[in-house]
Amino acid sequence: MNENAGKNQIGRKLGLYTHVPFCSTICDFCAFYQVQGDRKSVLSYLEGIERELELIDCDRRIDTFFWGGGTPSLLKAEDMDRLCRILVERFGVPLEEWTVEMAPSSVRSDKLEVLKNWGVTRVSMGAQSFDERLLDALGRQHNLKQIYRAYDLIREAEFRSVNLDLMFALPGQTNDELLSDFRAAIALEPDHISTYCLTFEEDTALFVKLSQGKVSIDEEKDRSYYELAWKTMADAGYDQYEVSNYAKPGHRCAHNVNTWRMNEWIGLGPSAAEQYAGKRESNLPDLKKWREALEIGKRGGVDMTEITAGLVLEDALIFGLRMNSGVDLSDLSNRFGGACVDDLRGKLESLVRVGHAENAGKRYFLTDEGRMVVDAIGAELIGFAEIG
Repeated sequence: MNENAGKNQIGRKLGLYTHVPFCSTICDFCAFYQVQGDRKSVLSYLEGIERELELIDCDRRIDTFFWGGGTPSLLKAEDMDRLCRILVERFGVPLEEWTVEMAPSSVRSDKLEVLKNWGVTRVSMGAQSFDERLLDALGRQHNLKQIYRAYDLIREAEFRSVNLDLMFALPGQTNDELLSDFRAAIALEPDHISTYCLTFEEDTALFVKLSQGKVSIDEEKDRSYYELAWKTMADAGYDQYEVSNYAKPGHRCAHNVNTWRMNEWIGLGPSAAEQYAGKRESNLPDLKKWREALEIGKRGGVDMTEITAGLVLEDALIFGLRMNSGVDLSDLSNRFGGACVDDLRGKLESLVRVGHAENAGKRYFLTDEGRMVVDAIGAELIGFAEIG
């Protein structure tokens, strides 16, 4: 395997992920780094982003911007304007796509106007459910009325793409309730829908409830939920392009696709991860410590790993198989060296033999049965490539 391939051939596209850590409350299921931001913290964050950009050695145009969190829409319009200006002055408007995550309770017309004026093309709103009882079970701070009001405001602003996030396998949820959620989302006619199975992450309120026996995991029921999602979205004209993501033509999330294909991305803000300039690392998951490091000219600092061909190839396979288009051995061979192909083909053929994958020429993709166990397949593939 070409040992320089991991460093020299991953950068076909470049994304910029900006983590906005502020939340009004911590949802029961969320394990992302977040803080309740006062005015001082927000200003410190914005100043930190400016400082961090000064430390990044990059003269390339960015293909995609993505603001995640936290809750980026908690920023005031004036703070959104400043953050947009900071990024655009440094890199210009992204060439392909600019996504901002928003929560229904914090969507405002003045914020949307700022985002639209700076060139944001895609808004992703976390509805999670259209059932008030299930929203309460998740610890969400919005209600059904706020979802519809926020969606109307976003549509009125005429962004190129609008996504709705939904969650399933919620505590106490039935098939009928899930189908009702899907139908409510589809009725709004978003350009993209993401449906995520609830996971129990450590250090979350839901994980504590699981350990106490207050909630449980039902794998058979989860399987039926996946099947219901796939069928319902297909019937409504949404193309599934990844295990949990569906889009109308021309509305796939380019930032996520570039990440799943193991291209490059820069991470800004506390806890943001990046794969860039021959290494992977994450920023400190602490607003104060992140700022202190920047003041002495340091970024990253957590889990730094030198990129090798084996490391990136392995992840390109694992994440590529999550996509309906699968992985192409010719493409992987061109990126990482032909010596990897025979061993890789053997791994993929073993998935074909057990009915978890199919192939068309040199392209391999998971069957529905394989997508049901995609996480287990990924775990089995860890370590197949020599990482060194």
